[in-house]
Amino acid sequence: MIPMISFIEPERLWWMLLIPVLLLLYFVLLRRKSARSRTTGITNLDRVLPKQQAWKRHIAVGAAVLSLAALNVAFAKPSDQVDVPRDRATIVIALDVSRSMIAEDVKPNRLDAAKAGAKDFLGMLPPRFNVALVAFAGSAAVVVAPTTDRGLVSRAIDNLQVAPSTSIGEGIYSSLDALALAPVDPDHPEDPAPGAIVLLSDGYTNIPRYSAPAAKEAKNRGYPIYTIAYGTDDGYVVDQGRREPVPVNHEELQRVADISGGKKFAAASGDELKQVYSAIAEQVGYVKVQQEVTEYYAGWALGFAVLASMAVIALGARWP
Repeated sequence: MIPMISFIEPERLWWMLLIPVLLLLYFVLLRRKSARSRTTGITNLDRVLPKQQAWKRHIAVGAAVLSLAALNVAFAKPSDQVDVPRDRATIVIALDVSRSMIAEDVKPNRLDAAKAGAKDFLGMLPPRFNVALVAFAGSAAVVVAPTTDRGLVSRAIDNLQVAPSTSIGEGIYSSLDALALAPVDPDHPEDPAPGAIVLLSDGYTNIPRYSAPAAKEAKNRGYPIYTIAYGTDDGYVVDQGRREPVPVNHEELQRVADISGGKKFAAASGDELKQVYSAIAEQVGYVKVQQEVTEYYAGWALGFAVLASMAVIALGARWP
């Protein structure tokens, strides 16, 4: 992403014109020294003094110039977009508990791995976020209403059981019901609480209500849906002795994310699921805010100054 850097005191950047002047002066001095060496040769003093290594001198000068440049940028009071934790929001974790989730293409099976990932996700969210839990198969239910009690949600995740059929639309509508239960902001009681739905499924709706109208309703209410297509194309379950394939339906979950204004992810293992949840937590838990970042460039200036000092010491030192 292109940095959105700006300056509170941009007129102070005129001092940056000193940088090319200093570099030009340095190169002029180098040329003069080189020309003098060619005309006068090596003097007795040159034979006595230890020979300086040119690369150390170049590092010292380059680091000093970079330090001045970073210090000048800091002097102009730069501001940039930084990630700031949201003060409050409600996140609904909607988990598919249909029978296809007992497929063992993800160890120990899709559902148990999804439970572990969802519990890890709880710890990635800012503490003041409300979290709700929705479970869906052929029907859906709000298992835990929005709460900041992570332990309550974690225990509820552990207790989820599989059920027949799949209706992603029901899961979305129940998630919207959960969001409607979110507590109001006491400072802004008239404003709807910001929120999002994180929906994990292997993605095959086989009974109404369907997912596209539900995703459109989520869009209308301002709640994006982050979908996670979980599992592999090799998944299967055994039903009455018959092996039934249950590959992941990426298309439906992509459509839900697109319609709602969210984003679709995919994971084929427990480790990948953790990475996906981490990426989602970063997106829903933080907001881009234009903020002064003077200390960032001041830190770079200090670092380059230390490097220049070390190079100068190395030039003058006579190591045993």
